[in-house]
Amino acid sequence: MAQNFDFVIIGAGIVGLTVAAELRKRQPAARVAVLEKESDLGAHASGRNSGVMHSGIYYGSDTLKAKVCATGGRRMVEFARAEGIAVNPSGKVILATSEKQLPTIERLMRNARENEIPAERIDQQQLKALEPFAAPGAAAIYCPTTAVIDSSAILFRLKEKLEHQGVRFLFGCKARGPLQRSKLNTTQGDVGYGFLFNCAGAYADTIAKQFGLAQEFALVPFKGIYWKLSLAANHKVRANIYPVPDIDMPFLGVHLTRVISGDVYVGPTAIPAFGRENYGWLQGINLAESLDIGYQIAGMYLNNEDNFRKLVHAEMSKYWKRNFLNAARKLVPSLLAKEMVPTKKAGIRPQLVNTKTSRLEMDYILTTTDDSLHVLNAISPAFTSAFAFAEVIVDKAQVH
Repeated sequence: MAQNFDFVIIGAGIVGLTVAAELRKRQPAARVAVLEKESDLGAHASGRNSGVMHSGIYYGSDTLKAKVCATGGRRMVEFARAEGIAVNPSGKVILATSEKQLPTIERLMRNARENEIPAERIDQQQLKALEPFAAPGAAAIYCPTTAVIDSSAILFRLKEKLEHQGVRFLFGCKARGPLQRSKLNTTQGDVGYGFLFNCAGAYADTIAKQFGLAQEFALVPFKGIYWKLSLAANHKVRANIYPVPDIDMPFLGVHLTRVISGDVYVGPTAIPAFGRENYGWLQGINLAESLDIGYQIAGMYLNNEDNFRKLVHAEMSKYWKRNFLNAARKLVPSLLAKEMVPTKKAGIRPQLVNTKTSRLEMDYILTTTDDSLHVLNAISPAFTSAFAFAEVIVDKAQVH
């Protein structure tokens, strides 16, 4: 017998949870269900991120990311404090290590002004006071509103509050696609809905295609692997040390982050992966999916949009510790090979690609039918943005 709800949300990551919270706030009596294919929270992106609450300085004012990042970050920190969840307003420095990066420094400061983000240019003396082991360079920016939190605790506290408010969670419940209008086929039987929110992260494009949407998109996963600083070297990073983004590359590059536990992680990479859950060498590999992803990667490599070949060569080289260390030394020159120790921490960035242009989509994308909304490309800073992003999502669904 079908279960029926007013709102069904596919995916119990941070976006799905905050959408549920926003729906409950607007319609307290609505029947809301969250479907999750895993047996618990945090198995994928939301549970594997570093817990950094980004300031929003990297995003141009014309992007959806910029519209929700700073506000979302403030609200996430407020939520953490209100719920007694660990949060550290540690701040972040962004380093320009060459003169050619100065125009990008200016662009970042313009983003800060336009998006009303606290940020300041700092001199070498101020940099050394904040991060004594940071590389001297052409310029540096300090972002005081960057913070780190316990991201797993956020997920579980949100779930607890939502359950208390009557939201149903169906774990081990994988969506198979629409049977007919307003009815979803799942591994736990049919689920009826008045409106459906697809917040399935790395599988959002697959579900959207089952609704006749996102035909021009394909997902290419990028694997983020890390090293960790040893106890002897842990003091070399006080908070967060980030590079100036390379304007010729789509991703940020290796940085150093002191997470809420006090550990310092170095990374991540952005290595093309062959599975949406390919966290290890062979883990999460599915032959049909891998062939499709391999086809997309090959096409992007041949077309070379967004300097994709340069990205692949640079990122693949970081499988070798020496190259990873060299990237980290651009920010902290005194790091030694023995001070970077292995860690099992790994994540997947589910990056959407426009198959018509072979270009990476760098902003969030929302697409709809009459009774469904699909959140595509919910990449970083989706965790930071979540509370504010959920408002935008529910507004677009015209839920009042």
